[in-house]
Amino acid sequence: MTANESRRESPVAAGGEPSAVLPESAAQLADVERLQQALADAEERARSNWEQYLRSVAELDNVRKRAQRDIESANRYGLEKFAAELLPVKDSLEAAVQSAAAEPKSLRDGQQATLQLLSRALEKLGVKLIDPQGEPFDPARHEAMMMQESPTAEPNSVLQVIQPGYELNGRLLRPARVIVARGPA
Repeated sequence: MTANESRRESPVAAGGEPSAVLPESAAQLADVERLQQALADAEERARSNWEQYLRSVAELDNVRKRAQRDIESANRYGLEKFAAELLPVKDSLEAAVQSAAAEPKSLRDGQQATLQLLSRALEKLGVKLIDPQGEPFDPARHEAMMMQESPTAEPNSVLQVIQPGYELNGRLLRPARVIVARGPA
C-alpha cells in the first residue's frame, strides 16, 4: 500500500487526531474550494435569516405591547368625551336644585333648557332618537307593549310611542316601546 492510499483509508492519524484528506487532483481541489465557498455562503444566509427572525420577533412583541397599551388607554379614557358633554347638564341641574323656590314658569324653563343640553350632548356623541310614530312595526328596533284596534291606522304600524328608543352609531341601545295598531276584529 502506498502512502497516499493509507492516508485515504484512515482519516485518523496515529495520535488520535483526524488528519486532512488531501485531494489528489486539481479538479478535486476546485470541488473542495467550491464546497467550502458554498458552506460559507449558506452559513452567512443562515446567520442573516436568524437575525431577521430575531428582529421580526422583537417587532411583533413591540406591536403586541403597543396594542395592549392602546386598549388600556381606551378603557381608561374612553368615557372622557361622554363625561365632558354631560358636565353642562349636571351644572344646569345643580342650578335648578339651588333655585327650587323659584316660580313654576322659571322651573319649567330651566328643565327645558337642561333637556335641550342633554339632547345636544347625546347627539354630539352619536346617540340618535328612535321615534317611530306612524311607521311600520319593526321588532328589531321596537318593543310592542300592546296591540290596539284602530280604524284609521294601518295594521302592524306604530299607533303610539310610550317611550322612545335610542341607537348609538347604528347599534340599538334601547328599543322604542310602542303600541301597535291592529285591524278591526
